[in-house]
Amino acid sequence: MRIQVPATRMAMMKLKRRLAMARRGHKLLKDKQEELLRRILGLVAGIREHREKVERETGRVLARFALARSSFRPEYLDEAVFLPTKSVAVEVETRNILNVKVPVFKKAISGRLRCYGLATTSGELDLALFALDSLLDSLLELAEKEKTLELLAVELEKTRRRVNALEFVLIPDIEETVKHIALKLAEDERGALTRLMRVKELIRK
Repeated sequence: MRIQVPATRMAMMKLKRRLAMARRGHKLLKDKQEELLRRILGLVAGIREHREKVERETGRVLARFALARSSFRPEYLDEAVFLPTKSVAVEVETRNILNVKVPVFKKAISGRLRCYGLATTSGELDLALFALDSLLDSLLELAEKEKTLELLAVELEKTRRRVNALEFVLIPDIEETVKHIALKLAEDERGALTRLMRVKELIRK
C-alpha cells in the first residue's frame, strides 16, 4: 500500500533515506533475532539437564527426610524443626543480554542450620538438612535460568514482530511509493517536454 505523500523529488529523497534506514534496521533486528534464538536454544538444553539434576537431588533430600522421620517419633521431628534459626533471603541483581535485563539471584544466609538438640533427634535429620541446604544453590540457579529464558522468549517475539513489520509492510510500502513517485515525475517530465516542443513549433510557424 502506497504511503500518502506528495509526488515530488523532495518527498522521494526523504523516502529513499527512510528506506535505507529501514533496511539497516531490518538487518540489525534480523541479526538480533538469530542471536536471541541461538541463546534460547542453548538455555533450553541447559535448563533440561539442570532440572533433571534438581529433581534427582530433591528426591534424595525427600528420601533422607523420610528416613529421618522413620528413625524417631514424628512429634520429635516436628518439634525439632518448628523454630528454625537459619534464614535465607534472595537478592536480585540484573545483567544485560542483548539489551534485555535478566535477573541474577544471590542468596544471603544468616543463622545456624541446626536448631535443635541432639537428645531426641538422629543423625539422619542432620544429613537431610545438609542435603536440603546444598540443594538451595541448584534451585536458585534453575530459577535464574528459567526466568532468563522467559524474558528472552518475550524479547524474541517482540523482535520477530518488528522484523516482519519492516520486511512485509514498511519496506514494500516505501518501495512502492518511491516507484510510483519516480513514474509520476517521469510522466510529468515527458509532458513538459512535449509542451515545450509544441511551443517551439508554434514559434517557428
